[in-house]
Amino acid sequence: MSGRQRVHVARRAARGEERGFTYLGALVLVVITGIAVVSAHQYWSTLMKREKEKELIFRGDQICRAIDSYYKATPQGRQPSYPSRLEDLLKDPRSLESRRHLRKLYTDPMTGGKWGVISDEKGGVKGVFSLSEKAPLKSGGFPAGHESFDDAKAYTDWKFVSNPLPAKTPQAAPPAETPKPQEAGAKG
Repeated sequence: MSGRQRVHVARRAARGEERGFTYLGALVLVVITGIAVVSAHQYWSTLMKREKEKELIFRGDQICRAIDSYYKATPQGRQPSYPSRLEDLLKDPRSLESRRHLRKLYTDPMTGGKWGVISDEKGGVKGVFSLSEKAPLKSGGFPAGHESFDDAKAYTDWKFVSNPLPAKTPQAAPPAETPKPQEAGAKG
């Protein structure tokens, strides 16, 4: 082999080694990118689940307030009752005028479908709950009225139940005391 041929063979061998390092570098880059994508996915999944939990509490509260409103809006002369179905909250069938207790019927944000229904002894809808069996992320620090959600094992344990308070009747004010007339000549 001549000197020129040795240089040419040496150059090809050097380029082959560089290609090996380039391949190894690309492989490491793919592994690092994969780890970053998995971490980002876990972060976004957790973030989305927290948002769905907030939405579950909001929607459950809205439905519960609408059930309270329905119960309290019972026409005079009738026994207060819960709606026979959730759709009755959209247009109260007991009233001749159009009365809405809820503007739209929310879906369960955890399942994207229907709610589980809590009924009273007469079959009226007293509350709702999610049908999701998944474990919640949030396990404490709930708003007032939702203390029972602490340490729940599944979203099905988050019950939004209406307990309407009876309407307060105004009470008559106690009679005002009339000042006693002072006697003439009395020193005060």
